[in-house]
Amino acid sequence: MDIKEVQNLIKFVAKSGVSEVKIENKDFKLTIKNKPEYVAAPTPAPAPQVAIAPAVQPAIPQSAPVETQTTAAQPVNDESKYVTIKAPIIGTFYRKPAPDKPPYVEVGDTVKEGDVVCIIEAMKLFNEIESEVSGKIVKILVDDATPVEFDQPLFLVEPL
Repeated sequence: MDIKEVQNLIKFVAKSGVSEVKIENKDFKLTIKNKPEYVAAPTPAPAPQVAIAPAVQPAIPQSAPVETQTTAAQPVNDESKYVTIKAPIIGTFYRKPAPDKPPYVEVGDTVKEGDVVCIIEAMKLFNEIESEVSGKIVKILVDDATPVEFDQPLFLVEPL
């Protein structure tokens, strides 16, 4: 089994919601586990936010929500022009090839399609993540040496 097959299997397990997969062969043994506690933690956070929003709206005069909605729509339009580079696998995100090396990219750097922008470590394998688009790095969305989920946004890129 090569690295691409392992990466595809990790992606499949992440998408399917299966908690554990074991593969045994005479040459190797592979176990992939999802941590349901990790996924469940963010779920309670949106509920209080939803409860707070209706309480604020009745106190505001009728003309104010129209202005608030217009203001809220503008940042969404601004970010819609950016392309998001997402994590293709679960693992640990690293901005540098080694602790004593400079980061692959910084905010303001120009990247070409295929340029390495970070590394994600999964199962003791360091996978180079390449840019899917040519453009300028506008925002780095993940801190160095933190865990990332499959399909989690990593970078915002303004296409050229």
